[in-house]
Order: sequence, then C-alpha cells, then structure tokens
Amino acid sequence: MRRARGFTLVELLVVFAILAALAGLAPVAFDRLKASSEYRDTVRTMMGQMRAARYKALTEGREVRFSVDLRQRWYAADGAPPLPLPTSVDVRATVASGEVSGQSLASIRFLPQGGATGGSIEIVRASGTGTRLRVDWLSGRVTQEALLQ
Repeated sequence: MRRARGFTLVELLVVFAILAALAGLAPVAFDRLKASSEYRDTVRTMMGQMRAARYKALTEGREVRFSVDLRQRWYAADGAPPLPLPTSVDVRATVASGEVSGQSLASIRFLPQGGATGGSIEIVRASGTGTRLRVDWLSGRVTQEALLQ
C-alpha cells in the first residue's frame, strides 16, 4: 500500500499563520526603512549643497547663500531649486542674528574670501537622534557630527 504524499491541514494552517504575521509586520518595517532613507538622503543632499555653495563662492568670487525655511520646510543654495524637507525629520538652525529673515528663514552666507557667517543646521529623527552640519565662520568649512540627545 502506498502512503499519500502532501501536507496536513495543521501544517498548512501553521504556514498561513506565519505568513499572516509577517504580512502584518511589513508596513511597520517599511515605514522605518522609508524614514531612515529620507533622513540619510536629507543629510547627504543638504551637506552637498552647503559644500557646493562654499565652492561656488570661492570660484565665482561672490557671496552665496544657503537657506532653510523652517516653516515651509525647504532648503536650497542660491541658484538651486528648493528641496522639500521630509515630514519624518525635524530641522533646527542656529545662525547669526543678521541671517534670520522673518521667523522661519535661516541662512548661512559663504563669502568669496573663504569664510562664512557660520552656524549649524540640525537634522533630527523622530527618535531624537540626528546630525549637526556645522559651518565654521573663519574657514567656511562644512563638517558633520552626531547630535547627542
């Protein structure tokens, strides 16, 4: 007599229960992955624009402004299209008092001699961790450092 091959009903139910649990966790994992990707992209592009603004000021011999609008949630260097800030990050700016326009627009000017007005931009995740992009007023150099809680 041959034995029938296949899966029992209990085995199939266990497999379906595991698949249902994984399918329930997928949206949470996707949201975290998306937020993490948006954070990294924001840090990378913001730092790139700040460094490009410094380079442009040095090579073209004119002031170049990097601005962040905290209320309307965008950032841009002179001549570049504004980029939106993702909702998954919070941004804070510390700039010279003369570089604040209204209550929401903060700017850092890069000077043709190599200096800058200085300041820092903090990009913060929902968890409270983040990155500070610091601009040295004397050299105009842009550096990145971890933001401690």
